[in-house]
Amino acid sequence: MSRPGDPGTVPGLWIDSHCHLDAPEFAPDRDQVWQAARAAGVAAALVPAIGLANCAAVDACCQRYPGCVPAYGIHPLYVHQAAATDLEGLAARLAERRPVALGEIGLDGHAPHGDFACQERFFVAQLKLAREFDLPVVLHVRQAVDQVLKHLRRIRVAGGIAHAFNGSRQQAEEFLKLGFRLGFGGTLTYSGSTRIRRLARELPREALVLETDAPDIPPSWLPRGRNSPAELPRIGRALAELLQEPEVELAARLRHNTLAALPGLAAALETG
Repeated sequence: MSRPGDPGTVPGLWIDSHCHLDAPEFAPDRDQVWQAARAAGVAAALVPAIGLANCAAVDACCQRYPGCVPAYGIHPLYVHQAAATDLEGLAARLAERRPVALGEIGLDGHAPHGDFACQERFFVAQLKLAREFDLPVVLHVRQAVDQVLKHLRRIRVAGGIAHAFNGSRQQAEEFLKLGFRLGFGGTLTYSGSTRIRRLARELPREALVLETDAPDIPPSWLPRGRNSPAELPRIGRALAELLQEPEVELAARLRHNTLAALPGLAAALETG
């Protein structure tokens, strides 16, 4: 079994289920960032939009870098910048280009400008779009797990991923009942993240997918640095150590889980 610090990789097996490769933090060296990720063993990445205005940037990124695939959505932290017509624009884009998922959408109870009612309106409307277009969703869930679950029970969608999951074991099981996988990333690499690490150990293996959320949520070896998709295999090795599971077996299992959550990714792997 590989140790978290080992330099080895599992070529072509790792999938970053949440990576904002289009973010301005990568503007100076985006080509090199994705090249480094591929060299490290990352086969594919989901690049989620945060609003209608940046869907074009997500598309450009995914067209430029083999293995990258888009998700379109309006992030809860940006709904205060969105117009009601953005939902119509999102629906038109979904009809025209059909992404791998609808996202990043959800609720954030920690939003500094926080009009939670506005967040809920956009979230509900986007869940209805996901149901209409039969798309999985990529969820942002921060200090609002029960509220998100309430809406998911009412508006059933084709599963997806609860990104950067930070809820309880009971809440995790509710997401699993609704057909979701749970995203784990850099947070689990910190020895002090006892609850997240315990969750990763206790949950069924089929519940887990791996992510970076790059450039955010850096792992323990980059505590104040820019996260990148190239860090994913090392995060995976940390998870393998935590679970006491061979790295190659875990990588294959996580790949299977990600493709089950996001079936449209399979085509990107074939062409990437």
